[in-house]
Amino acid sequence: MGEVTRGARALVACPDIRGRAYSVDAESRLEEACSLALAIGIEVAEGFVVPVREVRPGTLFGEGQIERIETVCLQHEAELVIVDGSLSAIQQRNLEQRLKRKVIDRTGLILEIFGERAATAEGRLQVELAHLDYQQSRLVRSWTHLERQRGGFGFLGGPGETQIEADRRMIRARMGRLRKELDQVRRTRSLHRERRGKAPWPVIALVGYTNAGKSTLFNRLTGAGVMAEDLLFATLDPTMRAIRLPGVEKAILSDTVGFISDLPTQLVAAFRATLEEVTAADVIVHVRDIANPASGAQKKQVLDVLADLGVIDGEGGVSSIPIIEAWNKWDLLGDERKAELGALAADDAAIVPLSAATGEGIDHLLARLDAMLTDGAQVHSFIISARDGQKIAWLHAHGDVLVEEDAGEGPDGGPQWRLDVRLTPRELGRFAAL
Repeated sequence: MGEVTRGARALVACPDIRGRAYSVDAESRLEEACSLALAIGIEVAEGFVVPVREVRPGTLFGEGQIERIETVCLQHEAELVIVDGSLSAIQQRNLEQRLKRKVIDRTGLILEIFGERAATAEGRLQVELAHLDYQQSRLVRSWTHLERQRGGFGFLGGPGETQIEADRRMIRARMGRLRKELDQVRRTRSLHRERRGKAPWPVIALVGYTNAGKSTLFNRLTGAGVMAEDLLFATLDPTMRAIRLPGVEKAILSDTVGFISDLPTQLVAAFRATLEEVTAADVIVHVRDIANPASGAQKKQVLDVLADLGVIDGEGGVSSIPIIEAWNKWDLLGDERKAELGALAADDAAIVPLSAATGEGIDHLLARLDAMLTDGAQVHSFIISARDGQKIAWLHAHGDVLVEEDAGEGPDGGPQWRLDVRLTPRELGRFAAL
């Protein structure tokens, strides 16, 4: 995208606007903004909260605050200013002219990260579409060359088309092409999801706030090599691997993109597209960084997104899919905090304290997943032709076969077997689909 240079020294300014409700306190937002900058290789020279009593339409900040930002930039030789909030095109341009430095807002920063990390064709298409949408809103006299006119058509000339109109037209045309390509990708993925739905294996989806440790847990459970670093948005594209559970021969584990507060509107569609996999899951594992002081606020952000996806009833808070809370980074807690939270976890079977880094609590999580996936199992009797080895093998693989005995001759004169098998309602439906 070419907007931000890796290794650039930056100042991070976190506006705290009076009267505006934020999900977390200003210091936590500042810390997250600095982490976002580090995630794309920017060196954070300084970061501070800027109290804003009254929003200035032209610059967001007041004169004194702009002078302070300029002074700190000079002191630390910062060449970039990151504003952890939303800037209008006019505000961004005016701040750049006043500070004589590149200025980007939270949306621009997250777009840079997504652009660098998107690995799949769909991810790249989504990010380019979001970036063009963002860029289109910036074409407001940002550069003087955009105001020049091109010649009109016809003998009389006419006013012609300004460069800004031509650029907007090109962006709209490119966005139209990208949307068509994305529709094709989505149709293909929905077909893949339907095919998986017919398969006999349950799906477990990992969700959670960014940097909660989902990819580390995913690697611990599957032995995969998914990128897992102490970075925001270390992984963007959904990844799937097979795992084994004590009572389930095979399950599919899905790792999804991390959630974040105040996600740019341009990326909401891209974000939800990658999370469609969650709506088809049998069990959701909500991975929480329990050592983070903002863990409660992060949980609310995750539940809000699940409510938007229709997984959770927004009013009643009831989930249509069973959810396990994995309290990750348990090893980073002090003894007193462990005792306090351990008492809460002991009273709730849906909470599993663990450490994806050390492996502590992983067996407990696998046992809980196994119990959830086999919950509600009942014994069913089947008379099956001995020639139908596929169905017999399937029942052995996915159910608990209690009785298997000769059932005499079938209508075709061939031998039959009677099997008494304990199956969950979902497994029974899958067997019927065979």
